[in-house]
Amino acid sequence: MTELMTTAQMRAIEAAAIESGAATGLGLMERAGLGVCAAIARHWAAQGAESRAVVLCGPGNNGGDGFVIARILAGQGWRVRVLGAAGPDALPPDAAANARRWLALGPIEPLSETALRDGPGFDLCVDAIFGAGLTRAPKGDIARLLRHLGGADAEGRPYRHRIIAVDAPSGLNLDTGRNLLDQGLRAAVTVAFHRLKIGHVLADGPESCGTCEVADIGLAPRHGPLVGLVEPARTHEAAQAGGFDAAWLDKKDSRDHKFSHGHALILSGGMGASGAARLAARAALRIGAGLVTLGAPGSAMMEIAANITALMLRRVEDPQALRALLEDARLTALCLGPGMGVERASALLPAALASGRPIVLDADALTALALDWRPLPARCVLTPHGGEFARLFPDLAARLAEDVLFSKVDATREAARRCGAVVLFKGADSVTALPDGTCAIHAATGARAAPWLATGGAGDVLAGFVTGLLARGLAPFDAVKIATWLHVEAARAVGPGLIAEDLSEAVPGVLKGLLR
Repeated sequence: MTELMTTAQMRAIEAAAIESGAATGLGLMERAGLGVCAAIARHWAAQGAESRAVVLCGPGNNGGDGFVIARILAGQGWRVRVLGAAGPDALPPDAAANARRWLALGPIEPLSETALRDGPGFDLCVDAIFGAGLTRAPKGDIARLLRHLGGADAEGRPYRHRIIAVDAPSGLNLDTGRNLLDQGLRAAVTVAFHRLKIGHVLADGPESCGTCEVADIGLAPRHGPLVGLVEPARTHEAAQAGGFDAAWLDKKDSRDHKFSHGHALILSGGMGASGAARLAARAALRIGAGLVTLGAPGSAMMEIAANITALMLRRVEDPQALRALLEDARLTALCLGPGMGVERASALLPAALASGRPIVLDADALTALALDWRPLPARCVLTPHGGEFARLFPDLAARLAEDVLFSKVDATREAARRCGAVVLFKGADSVTALPDGTCAIHAATGARAAPWLATGGAGDVLAGFVTGLLARGLAPFDAVKIATWLHVEAARAVGPGLIAEDLSEAVPGVLKGLLR
């Protein structure tokens, strides 16, 4: 299980280790340098003898890591240049000590675009300028250098493929994943220390960082609550850290019957608008709900009946009909919103919320809620995309757009706290939060990118996955974690050409591979 940290948590762990005597600043810096050099050996193994490296050392301890890396690379036969923002006298003590060790091997040239251009070319660039602690946009010579490295050399070859970043590409805020510098450098490889930080997987982070690796520098495992990166786990402890136990998806007991796995109710829109609800309902059935019923107005009954087989169908014209249907205690979860229309969603929302069942509010139900906020049950899940989030929480959306130090994690946590429900803020970097601040990220980026999900109906399927898992008895936070992961995994299984209908049909193959 991958656990994500804030930069403050990382600093606290380092400080605690040093204060207790378990580590020294110099020792941590040496291990960090060794970890980066090990990554260089893996990714640039094809480089021949006397390959050329330029190491960019900033004014803080990240620069100190850079001096260690320069020294190790020189000892391995690399021809190394060091460009530094400051000499030993202007650096923190540990960084200064390593700068002096480097000066016994070679000079420290100015950290500027001019110095880089005037020197020889390079096969590898080590970005050790700012690392994890950057909160303001770089300026002056360093900004010009970073923008230059964000481009290409005189022969038109992008620099990116020759850049390895120490902790973070300089210019990236590791608490938000936001680039503080426009058109800054991007790395082919980024080496994080101890744990990935939230910014490695949020917003601009994945594109800026390239391949992320984590180097163990000998620190204690935890400090405070962590954010989990959603992925399958095989132990309870790992699942609690942000992932999910794959066994939760299985149906193991041959004595079970359909009602053992819950009965989901998906409320539909009227004639010509039932497709979204049908997508959600089929998804709920595929994810393992024992029964799924579509609740539709009379105008849509024939349309739906002609397009379903394994799904059930009941007429739900108005709030009174919904309340009557919900007298059946075997109905264990509801989904409200896909294709409903705002008027119908607004009419049925009070009865649905009063039912006491776990409930997913999606699409038009979110718009209805934004128009008329009301208390939400604890087992409620809101599934907004960016536009819907802005309607529900306009101040948070505005701050997210304007404040580069305010993250999607911050926004989602605050949204969940305000409404007292689970919030799934959808996107390539989906964030799920509980009202108590518990949080998990599902990053559909890098090797798990699924751009084919940008298709009509994909969100309806996700809402159905969540509803089906709620119907089976999973807690809302767990249901969302599994659903977001499976949604992307199904898309990756289908690949280019995906349409929303394919997602549910890909589920059996994904589950077979996961549960074997």
